[in-house]
Amino acid sequence: MLNKRMTLKILGYLLMLECAMFLSCAAVSFIYKESDLISFLLSAAITFGTGCLLLLCGRNAGRQITRRDSHLIVTLSWLVFSVLGMLPYLLSGCIPSVTNAFFETVSGVTSTGSTILDNIDEMPHGILYWRSLTQWIGGLGIIMFTIAVLPIFGVNGAQIFAAEATGPTVDRVHPRIGVTAKWIWSVYLGLTILAAVLYLLGGMSVFDSVCHSMTTTSTGGFSTHQASMEYFHSRYLEYAASGMMFLSGINITLLFLMLSRKFQRPLKDAELRFYVLLTVGATAFITCWLYFGMGKGSEEAFRSALFQVTSILTSTGYSSTDYMQWSHIAYGVLFLLMFVGACAGSTTGGMKCIRMLILKQVTFNEIKRLIHPNAILPVRLNGNVLSNTLVRTALSFILLYLFIVFVGTTIFFGLGMQYSEAISVAVSCIGNIGPALDSYGPAFSWSQMPVVGKWLASFLMLLGRLEIFTIIIIFSSAFWKKS
Repeated sequence: MLNKRMTLKILGYLLMLECAMFLSCAAVSFIYKESDLISFLLSAAITFGTGCLLLLCGRNAGRQITRRDSHLIVTLSWLVFSVLGMLPYLLSGCIPSVTNAFFETVSGVTSTGSTILDNIDEMPHGILYWRSLTQWIGGLGIIMFTIAVLPIFGVNGAQIFAAEATGPTVDRVHPRIGVTAKWIWSVYLGLTILAAVLYLLGGMSVFDSVCHSMTTTSTGGFSTHQASMEYFHSRYLEYAASGMMFLSGINITLLFLMLSRKFQRPLKDAELRFYVLLTVGATAFITCWLYFGMGKGSEEAFRSALFQVTSILTSTGYSSTDYMQWSHIAYGVLFLLMFVGACAGSTTGGMKCIRMLILKQVTFNEIKRLIHPNAILPVRLNGNVLSNTLVRTALSFILLYLFIVFVGTTIFFGLGMQYSEAISVAVSCIGNIGPALDSYGPAFSWSQMPVVGKWLASFLMLLGRLEIFTIIIIFSSAFWKKS
């Protein structure tokens, strides 16, 4: 039976976090003396009242949380956070449409980075800070913060952690899940501070550096300028952003081990090696194509290739140039990278490198089995034999992922998009990438998308961020049975 009271109680604590976020944005609005101050104060008041009501309904809740409870809590957390998160856009009048406000909020909290705004440079500082903050808190996971404080209330967050974590496996750096969450947040905060310092050294203002550090570490890609990173025209900033995006694409557990001077496991990690090789290979290929095929200078070709490869592979979505002006094969490689994503356990989207490794080994095993029908060929990763259940889950995820892309592409195509736009938008949304191709590429906003398309895109973003199964299971009749 579902523990509904505990679900409401945790949602109440989550809304208190969102209320605090609104107040921090109100402080930014106050500093810059802009008109969106009232909208954030009203949003904070509404969110605080709703949170108190949920806490009241969840009083005397049992402490036991089951697997079904965890899936419901995670799904409702992201949905409630998104619904209330659009209040500043609506109340300030910056985005008067509910559809557009919800799209922008979901794009933020899922760290996707697609936007319907055509006038970002004219937005108030508070609104720009809110966009960045939604990506920062959503990049690592809204519920991850809540998990860190759950032990205070005598609740074990292990099931919730597993429901929200990205990838087919869940790594821990400590037996206690609350300690794990706090350590992960510490690494995440450290990366954010490092990015902010690097951006400050590159000439960004304090405000721009803080906002971009949050959207870089979260691999979200929202910028305070319409032209994204291209606005700054800085080679240093492009290299700094490329490095930080690459680091943010690594499993945070491995980053923690590196900081703890435990290099043995990271150096032997197959997924990390695959991620590095994929980045190097794609960058080298596009660099050569830009240099020999399009006549760009060697440094410019390398810098543009490195930036866009890390941006797309890590699902950040920053742009330093309009890659739609490149040749078909160059941005075709970027399109393929949209499917892959970076490492599991990071803030990135896509199917993740670890699943690609599992798929590769299963495929090779099947080829070997045709030659040696009686051979026993287990799937190994980092020297360990993976269980059949884990392999089956990974393959099911890939198949379901591609099926959802197909369905999404069909619907977008039916809404009047060109085929290249329809498939790239579907891949971008479920992979939480941000930019797509053609008129939905890095040089354009998504404001021209039909209303139905925006709601579908929002759903795909949530579906991709929670890795499909966490949401899909809610629609199963067996989930709601008492037994």
